[in-house]
Amino acid sequence: MKEIQGFTNANIVYKDGVRKGSLTIQEGKILSLECQEGISLPDYLFLSPGFIDQHIHGANHFDAMDGKVSSLEGIANILPQEGVTSFNATTMTMDVPSIEKALRAINEYMAKPRNGARIIGAHLEGPFISPKHPGAQDPKYILKPDAKLFAHFDALSGHHINEVTLAYEEGGEELLAYCVEHHITASIGHSDCSSELFKKAVKEGLHCVTHLFNAQRGFHHREPGIVGEALLTDGVKVEIICDKKHCTEDAFALAFKSKKKEDIILITDACQGKYLAPGKYQLGGNDIYIYDGVAHLEDGTIAASILKLNEALKNVSSVAKGYSFADLINCVSYNVAQNLGWEDKIGSIAPGLCADFAIIDKDFNVYATIVGGKLVYEKEGFHL
Repeated sequence: MKEIQGFTNANIVYKDGVRKGSLTIQEGKILSLECQEGISLPDYLFLSPGFIDQHIHGANHFDAMDGKVSSLEGIANILPQEGVTSFNATTMTMDVPSIEKALRAINEYMAKPRNGARIIGAHLEGPFISPKHPGAQDPKYILKPDAKLFAHFDALSGHHINEVTLAYEEGGEELLAYCVEHHITASIGHSDCSSELFKKAVKEGLHCVTHLFNAQRGFHHREPGIVGEALLTDGVKVEIICDKKHCTEDAFALAFKSKKKEDIILITDACQGKYLAPGKYQLGGNDIYIYDGVAHLEDGTIAASILKLNEALKNVSSVAKGYSFADLINCVSYNVAQNLGWEDKIGSIAPGLCADFAIIDKDFNVYATIVGGKLVYEKEGFHL
């Protein structure tokens, strides 16, 4: 893969805005914000931090629950097409041996350098969820939150679980305490948590909501539920699937209007059918059917997305009032890194951080992607 040494006089997307600048890359990291002989990009392009997808199950026939290093490679190698340089390999609610197998594969994958997008950890979505809101998760494998079992999962992953989705109201106090102690992001989701319990969980260290609006207790004027409290509570970050299927434009416009800019995280929650034709696929052991731009269970329940992360940015750009170009990029970079405790490594452009970049235009079309200073994707007809 081509090694990139630096950029000069580029439109760089910093956390606080876009400015002309330069940077030098050395040994996979940003050495300095100076460069004499780097690549000069056309003025219509922007040098953005690489995108981070903290909640993705699969793509291009592959799924994290396959429990295979080859499947993880397949996901990692295609995601740079949408500007993704880092992602969480996300598991599903299945039988314990299947989850164990998936976590072992993630640990093996992360044990040595790989090509493509970087796996930064595992997102354990289930089995510690509510039977009232299974979504596309198989109810027969749902378990009560169990800190000891979670510690076992974490050990199998090589302590690479950096996010867990849980139903706090199902007895999640001990699991939440474990996550706080071990600096793992606890995210409430697939949950029927009441407003009062949600507030209690936030006081105990909860600071994220899994796919806001989907598979969780909704808003009622006498019981605001997860949705109401999530919109109301500053400092609690919310994942949103902005494919116009899981949420309408009005729904995610409400989130953008209600939440602070640093509390919005765009995710794909994509399945193995992403990048593929409509048809029958698998998600966590369940048959899913892709049609009308989204995956469904056999009974028609929306199951997963086929969304690309740069498309999510396009979808929200017209409704995120008051958001600058840099603010929107933060929703797929810095905000995510901060949520997962990775902001000292990825998520923005500054000396000492990984040299991970997406080269994009004003409409979020991706022209090239760089991971650790190495060119991993170029759009057809475009050359750095």
